[in-house]
Parts: sequence; structure tokens; C-alpha cells
Amino acid sequence: MSPASRYTYLGPEGTFTEAALHTLPEAATRQLTPMVSVPAALDAVRSGEAQAAFVPIENSVEGGVTATLDELASGTPLMIYREVLLPIAFALLVRPGTALGDVKTVTGHPVAQPQVRGWLGANLPDALWESAASNADGARLVQEGRYDAAFAGEFAAATYGLEPLVTDIHDAENAVTRFVLVGRPARPAAPTGADKTSAVFWLRTDHPGALLEVLQEFAARGVNMMRIESRPTGEGIGRYCFSVDCEGHVQDRRVGDVLMGLKRACREVRFLGSYPRADEQAPTLREGTADGDFVAAADWLTRCLDGRG
Repeated sequence: MSPASRYTYLGPEGTFTEAALHTLPEAATRQLTPMVSVPAALDAVRSGEAQAAFVPIENSVEGGVTATLDELASGTPLMIYREVLLPIAFALLVRPGTALGDVKTVTGHPVAQPQVRGWLGANLPDALWESAASNADGARLVQEGRYDAAFAGEFAAATYGLEPLVTDIHDAENAVTRFVLVGRPARPAAPTGADKTSAVFWLRTDHPGALLEVLQEFAARGVNMMRIESRPTGEGIGRYCFSVDCEGHVQDRRVGDVLMGLKRACREVRFLGSYPRADEQAPTLREGTADGDFVAAADWLTRCLDGRG
């Protein structure tokens, strides 16, 4: 298949990322290629070797996936086109014949540890945890005999010749991981009425109230921020950029106005796309912030300039 029909994803086979990717209808017609890391998956898109990459970006327990946030904030720009929400529950995968008392070492992705820490403390308090590149890679390491058990999706057991010793493990009920389909920049899809817009911004100067001034761009226009996280820029201690998601589409007047405000106020702004919300929840608009309100205000200003105000 050509690069135009290839999707990369955080591998190896058997990851939650792969499971989430298969929920996209177009996945059935694409060549799905596992990659060793989030940067590798995204670099394949940047180089033109793949049409899109599918990677985790946020977890309801642990927060943002830093590898993805940092990659989207640096390098050649990319855009988010879709998102998927996947409920997460872990299984403790072991080699056949292993009992719970035999488990002395466990592994899994670093994001998995906070989601099973309570269960580990109650059931395997003396087990040594070491992180793996992914949950599926942890399963592979158990298959190779390097660890006694891995926290991964139950569906990964068959791929690696393991058995689920314990299933449905999660400290937090209704834990969810959010995944995004990322491609090269292009015109965003048309608004659906239930959309999300993502961006990264860098403050122009570091002074008291600098972040507040930027956040007021959202508040003044009634745009609800769904997530904001600071990430170090590598320029020195205390130097951060901010990754944000907000309700709405760039074609919505209130959201476009916010982005223009950010562009005026910030040293740099990177638009990461507007795309349908996976939960299909339409925003509740504050009075005076609908598109018609912006049009009416612009018309009023025109009349003022013409002496008809």
C-alpha cells in the first residue's frame, strides 16, 4: 500500500492504542503499522511515509501524555483530525502456570501505574514495578521471561501467549484514555456543532498576570477551556508553553476571535486543529457569544463608523 493509505500507531500490537484505532471505520481500509514510540509514529507522518498517526494524548487519571504533547508543540507542525475515547481496564497478564504468589516483578506503561497503584498495594505490595515502552511491550517482556507479569489490555494475552490472571483492574471507576488521529496540516473539516479546538501558545513575556491575560481571551468570549497544561520549552527553568483544548470550532466566531487574541498577545501560537468531539456534546453558549451576536456587533460598529450608530 502507498503512504496515502497507511496509518501508524503506538505499538507494538496489542496496545490500547491499537484497540482504539480499530474503532475508526477507516481503519479497516488502511495499512496499520505499529511504531516503537509516539515520536516515531508522528515522524512517519512528517516525512510523508504515512497519511496519519494515531496516538494517546490524555488520560482521565494521569492527565496529558507528555510525549504526544511535546511532539505536537515542536518540530514540523501537525494537526489533529479525530479523537477517540476508550474506557480503560487492565488485566494482569502472566505466563501459563503462574500464580499470584509467584509474581515478584511487574511492568507496564508509566501511565498505567497510577491507574493500578491501589490494586498493586493491596494485592502485590512487595512486587517491583519497572516501566515499559507500552503496555503491549510489557506483555512481550513477560513472554520473554524478563518480568513475571504485565498490566495490559486483556485482548493482548493471545498475541503474546499469556494468560489473564486477574481482569478488570482499575483504581478509578470509568477511567478513559483519549486518542487522536494526527496528520499534516490542511483545511479543518466543517463544523459539526459539537467540536473541539486544540492549540499551543507561548507567552510573550514573563510578568505578573501574563497567563491571566491570555486566559481572559477565552473568558471574554464565552469559550470554555476543556484542558490546559504547561510543558517546559527547554529554554530554561520557568520557561513553559501551554497546551489547551477548548469547546468549539475555529469557524465559530467566538473561537476564531480567541485564536486571533492569542496571536496578538503571545510570542507564538500553534493551531493544532478543530475536530469533532468524541462525546458529541454540544457547548452551552453564554448569552452574547453565538455567531449571530458577533455578526450583529460587527454590523453595529460599521454603522457607528458610517455615522449611523
